[in-house]
Amino acid sequence: MTNVHTLIQRPWLAASLLAAMTTLSLPAMAGKTLDTIKSRGSLNCGVNTSLPGFSAADSQGNWSGLDVDVCKAVAATVLNDASKVKWTPLNASQRFAVLQAGEIDILSRNTTWTLNRDASLGLHFTGTTYYDGQGFMVTKKSKITSAKSLKGATVCVQSGTTTEKNLNDFSKMNKLNIKPVVFDTLEATNKAYFSGRCQAYTTDASGLASVRNKEAGNPDDHVILPDLISKEPLGPSVRRGDDEFFAIVKWVVFALIEAEEYGITQANVDQMKSSTDPVVLRILGASEDTGKLLGLDKEWAYRAIKAVGNYGEMFERNVGPQSTLKLPRGLNNQWNKGGLMYAPPVR
Repeated sequence: MTNVHTLIQRPWLAASLLAAMTTLSLPAMAGKTLDTIKSRGSLNCGVNTSLPGFSAADSQGNWSGLDVDVCKAVAATVLNDASKVKWTPLNASQRFAVLQAGEIDILSRNTTWTLNRDASLGLHFTGTTYYDGQGFMVTKKSKITSAKSLKGATVCVQSGTTTEKNLNDFSKMNKLNIKPVVFDTLEATNKAYFSGRCQAYTTDASGLASVRNKEAGNPDDHVILPDLISKEPLGPSVRRGDDEFFAIVKWVVFALIEAEEYGITQANVDQMKSSTDPVVLRILGASEDTGKLLGLDKEWAYRAIKAVGNYGEMFERNVGPQSTLKLPRGLNNQWNKGGLMYAPPVR
């Protein structure tokens, strides 16, 4: 710790500390990515080619899903319009190169946060929007009840994913001699499993639920085994080199999570501006102006919530028990309800 005596003897240090403290209170400058987005008039978002519940387009080309809502929230924040998004469908092997090349601003495509990806691919993960784990799907008629019963089985898996590596590790660790049948695309993997080419299908458990609901002739003919063989924290990422935009995307996600904790919804966000709760007022920009610290205006979080609702609403609408996927909240519940969703405070 720097003491007073040291500061007296080293006036240059005192000046440096004062300058640093002054800088901390200054509004943030807009980064080059934000400038480009505003100039372009749209946010470029990389999503899955088709994974209902996370990112998928309907017959009119309208995109929906949990990952899609993240990009809509960011567009509402920085462009004041959630519809100003250009969607770029990407398969697993394309996604990182397209982000690195600057063809998209955000990759929001059910992507697992790992050390290797975070440290070596020129990108930053901005947070976790879905806590998942790798599972297995089998036909009900196979009567397989656990992943450790897959000894010698053929298992469909997509290349270029953490899924493929996890499957090999699980097989070796349990001496199962599983035979991976590897495909380049999600579509090819789906087709192979449902045509009977593989005895099982492995990917994130949420992905299995999505695939079963969309692709199976009768979803009840297929069972997702209870075993999870990995941790798969899924979330959006941005390119390295623009700390300002990294902070914006990160804090938009945090604001949506904290909005749920404090009961701010898409329906009540306007009336909550007159709340007596100082935290609510701060989030909505009705008291303090936190936006200036991000290079935004004071209603940055208000616009995100108004556009897509809070995190709980996004979850329920896209993947929760009332959606077609019917996934339980589980680990994705708020921290004070037994889950892992814990946002740093917007303050």
